[in-house]
Amino acid sequence: MRIVIIGGGPGGYVAAIRAAQLGAEVTLIEDKYLGGTCLNIGCIPTKVLLYTTDLIDVLENDAKEMGIIVSGYEADWSKLQKRKKKIVKKLVSGVNGLFKNNNVTTVTGKGSFLNDHQILVKSKNGDESLEEESIIDFDFAIIATGSKPIMIPIPGIDLPGVITSEEALSLDTVPESLCIIGGGVIGCEFASIYHAFGCKVTIIEMLTDIVAIMDHDIAKPLKDKFAKEGIEIFTSTKVGSIQKTNEGLSVNTSSTDGEKSFLAEKVLVSVGRKPVIDALGLEKAAIETEAGAIKVNKNMRTNIENIYAVGDCNGGVMLAHVASSEGVVAAESIMGKKSNIDFRTIPYCVYTKPEMAGVGMTEAQAKAKGYDVKTVITPMYINSKAMIMGETTGIIKYIADASTGEILGLHMAGPRATDLIVEGALAIRLEATIDEIISTIHAHPTVGEALLEAAHAVHGDAIHLMK
Repeated sequence: MRIVIIGGGPGGYVAAIRAAQLGAEVTLIEDKYLGGTCLNIGCIPTKVLLYTTDLIDVLENDAKEMGIIVSGYEADWSKLQKRKKKIVKKLVSGVNGLFKNNNVTTVTGKGSFLNDHQILVKSKNGDESLEEESIIDFDFAIIATGSKPIMIPIPGIDLPGVITSEEALSLDTVPESLCIIGGGVIGCEFASIYHAFGCKVTIIEMLTDIVAIMDHDIAKPLKDKFAKEGIEIFTSTKVGSIQKTNEGLSVNTSSTDGEKSFLAEKVLVSVGRKPVIDALGLEKAAIETEAGAIKVNKNMRTNIENIYAVGDCNGGVMLAHVASSEGVVAAESIMGKKSNIDFRTIPYCVYTKPEMAGVGMTEAQAKAKGYDVKTVITPMYINSKAMIMGETTGIIKYIADASTGEILGLHMAGPRATDLIVEGALAIRLEATIDEIISTIHAHPTVGEALLEAAHAVHGDAIHLMK
């Protein structure tokens, strides 16, 4: 079985390894770098920077109370950039090693379909001005070409100093001021990073709240912390244009309060991403698209029986862990194994401080679907481990079916939220109830036992909360 995969990101490289494990002859085509956006210019490098900002926060706000007297420290942006590159290089090398271990063949170049059984690959020769062409025959193909940042069509969007998340990861120096257009996950994570390094940060969001993918209550601790730190947030605000002035870049906006302009040295545009499906020759293989994405069924198969599409390019949930899961489903489906994903269990994570994470339905979503919900919000400050860590900002919120107690959603803000959310994902996958969380012993002292306390609170029986 010959399988060709276009794209070496978390969807493509995981699909390649899984298909090889099942006995397929796998060739992966990647134009730029293995690991894709996530590993090279997305999830991983962003979290490297965010980890350092957490340490800065501890030094500035908690060290003295924890018994550490810091006479002075220097946040070195250039050294942090070197550490980021080192970690990325090591992880990319790990993917290369896995490919060799699983006999996956890699081809560097741009792949496009000639028909439903052949892909044309254009590769750069030693001389960058020359291209070599080759044709790869396949029995099955998996498209995993990912996504790219959306650039809003407004005047001034192409001015020098207007950047995307890719450039924001690797600026030579920290700007004095940064205006972020888009208060979603990416925008808020970069706000945390640059604020920690002394940059004045302003967030402009068109929606009524930042991090709109999260339950409304979960975003509040982050908003409060941002406000306390001096990060300005303007919601329900639309950007009309960007202009170059003598003082820098002027971001011109409008809202119900009228028109307002914001000056900044740099402007980060983080309003979302869109599938990369141009130049794939989809029409030559008669592959159908819809709303700028490749149409797939639950097994990630396109309308063409032997061609699949996984990850951001199919327009689904644009998260690396979803792409990897879809890659496994596609590979296993091709190799004759029954495979599927329970999309209810997708965790959404934000790596700010406090961290935020959610899985399942929000309260609003559950009510919109007709559920009679039982919900509770418990504070993180009663948790002993959070107190020890000096991270008591945050809350935990369960969404449960009032009649059965089944957990419909779990949402949290606080320390280790992005790690602990897996308990909620597993609970939803197993259709667990609040009582089953209560009857599961949680270790003490851990942040995880806050989930147990919140489960007790759903019934009004919280052990460590005053009545």
